[in-house]
Amino acid sequence: MQLFPLSAISFGSAVLLAAKPPTQKDATSHRGWDWLVQLKYIVLLQHNFTKMHQVSAANITPEIISELSSIVGESYIFLDQETRNRYGHDETEDFIFPPSVVLKPGSTSEVSEIAKICNQNCIPLTAIGGQTGLSGGALCVYQGVGLSMERFNKIIHIDEKNLQITTEPAVITQVLRETVAERGLFYPPDPSSQGSCTIGGNVAENAGGARAVKYGVTKDYVLNLEVVLANGDIIWTGANTLKNSTGYNLTQLMVGSEGTLGIITKIVMKLLPANNHNILMLVPFFDAAQACEAVAEIFRAGITPSALEFMERDAIDWTLRYVDHVSLVIKDDVRAHLLIEVDGNHLDVLFSDAEKISMVLEKFNIDEILFADTEDQKNALWKLRRAVGEAVKSNSVYKEEDTVVPRYELPTLLKGIKAIGNKYGFKSVCYGHAGDGNLHVNIVKGDMSDKNWETEIPKGIREIFELTVALKGTLSGEHGIGYVQKDFMDIAFSETQLALMKAIKFSFDPNGILNPGKIFPLS
Repeated sequence: MQLFPLSAISFGSAVLLAAKPPTQKDATSHRGWDWLVQLKYIVLLQHNFTKMHQVSAANITPEIISELSSIVGESYIFLDQETRNRYGHDETEDFIFPPSVVLKPGSTSEVSEIAKICNQNCIPLTAIGGQTGLSGGALCVYQGVGLSMERFNKIIHIDEKNLQITTEPAVITQVLRETVAERGLFYPPDPSSQGSCTIGGNVAENAGGARAVKYGVTKDYVLNLEVVLANGDIIWTGANTLKNSTGYNLTQLMVGSEGTLGIITKIVMKLLPANNHNILMLVPFFDAAQACEAVAEIFRAGITPSALEFMERDAIDWTLRYVDHVSLVIKDDVRAHLLIEVDGNHLDVLFSDAEKISMVLEKFNIDEILFADTEDQKNALWKLRRAVGEAVKSNSVYKEEDTVVPRYELPTLLKGIKAIGNKYGFKSVCYGHAGDGNLHVNIVKGDMSDKNWETEIPKGIREIFELTVALKGTLSGEHGIGYVQKDFMDIAFSETQLALMKAIKFSFDPNGILNPGKIFPLS
């Protein structure tokens, strides 16, 4: 197979690779361009280029520290171990990877200057947000510069005429939601960690939340991004319009890229008018698989809830012991609950939807449906649901997977997870956004031996992901791939697909400095 030579083309200060196309003679003699070979060649060049330049924290010299200090100021550069440790973790298991130095820039131009220095000297550069991630997306696994974005914490403008907001990335998600709500507006994405996660982190991981089932995830609200590239160039990725069919969609390419393609410094998002009413119900099931079966039936009845959450029995029991001021009496033989919300502007329509849902659920083996009559009751139920992850974490060493399948396949996925757990000797606690097929699987160590935890759990996780993909699902619905899921990417993607992704990474970041060790291994 003929491999056509690549030539380097200067594009600004970036280096792109272009292939010389096959000649007519090549095409007619069936010796045309083999794309997979070509892509592998690009990835090989990337590997050799990275090896040649040795992306490493060891490249940080006293002179570079001095340069970085002059950019952010002495008050915003930290070399002490305590601070480095504080920025070396997120909420992913018990991992800690302290950066070599922590920087807290205060402007886009400062981020640009920092990126230039890191790129010129092949120093790892990892953006750090609210440190609430569950895939290790912001861990500085190769040390280097930990770039805390916490000073980018301002809402710049709320455009009430166009229903848009321009914000910096370190604004807390709940703060943004509450701020626009004061003006009768609505930003729907609501991750469970909304009280501490940041909008920038949500964009980087394409976060979802309970209301994604009706309103979509973060990507569905991002219109335009200001981004600092690896070489320090500053770009806007799109336009502040609801429609845009102009060239490649760089905005959506950046969303969910986990800080591996650029550093986000401003975000323009669309908003919606706020709804006036909602109805919330809690439905106990005597069979967990039936609770999953009921999910698809609700949609088949023509109803789209604003939230539809699944919690199996252990999830609720552990959370009730963990949170304060929430009480709920559950019969011994109840195995799972669905938390269902409908919202809108007309209560009569919502009551009709709730009645239709009740009629659907009567086909299943359920206990009495509980309706939240007051705002306090609604808040208590949402507090219970949002605390499940923390409750599980406080109970045992654990690993959390973020599986997602077409919603009709949820019962098969749940049964398969339990069977795999029996095979490898682990207990799992499952809960999640059942309405969009997103099931969080918490694998609990419990009394497993350290040896089995280290050797058997990875096999079990691989089988869970293989089942998920076989059901036409994928590895992550909202947490991202980050550090902990990268070794399973071969389950979801072919060599060709992975080579395409790596080629995209190389075109944005040829030196491989941005958040190395995520999505793919550095090599």
